Amino acid sequence: MQRDNMREHKVSVDDHGWLNGVARIESPNYDCRPARVDPTLVVVHGISLPAGHFGGDEIHQLFTNTLQPNALIAAEVASLRVSAHALIRRDAQVVQYVSFRDRAWHAGVSEFDGQERCNDFSIGIELEGTDHIPYEPAQYAALAAIFHALQTRWPALRPERVVGHSDIAPGRKTDPGPAFRWETFYGALTAWPPRAD
Repeated sequence: MQRDNMREHKVSVDDHGWLNGVARIESPNYDCRPARVDPTLVVVHGISLPAGHFGGDEIHQLFTNTLQPNALIAAEVASLRVSAHALIRRDAQVVQYVSFRDRAWHAGVSEFDGQERCNDFSIGIELEGTDHIPYEPAQYAALAAIFHALQTRWPALRPERVVGHSDIAPGRKTDPGPAFRWETFYGALTAWPPRAD
């Protein structure tokens, strides 16, 4: 997602569940949501591959089943069959892997508000980062822009239904970690759309 697109307020979700104006690398790691189930939850993740490294193609490779193990990436990681709906890079560039209308394989064993199998009713958005390295201001702005586009398409999505992976899989997952500042995200939501310079 280019910053000028964000400033021109062109972020939207098309009828097929894809963000307009962002890169698309389609992942095979998805399936259909249950019948008559729309997304009502957004799950924020943090990811870096190798751990603590930013900017490479390894995340794309993970989500397309082409990642190769090496000295920094364990075979068990390379063999995972996972995905997310979208990735927000450190520079706020966005890549979408799975239509929001489909079920991406991002949450795993999970529960929210008494309901299990969060993949069925959630959207997974990865932020390139780690639990302990601060996320970039531009990433919060991009996340807010995507959330507003999603909420326009699915009004049941509300700010209080944006959670971390750690919230739906406590004890198993820690991301997006203490480095993710929820107050910054909520501030970006409130400030949307940004003023033109």
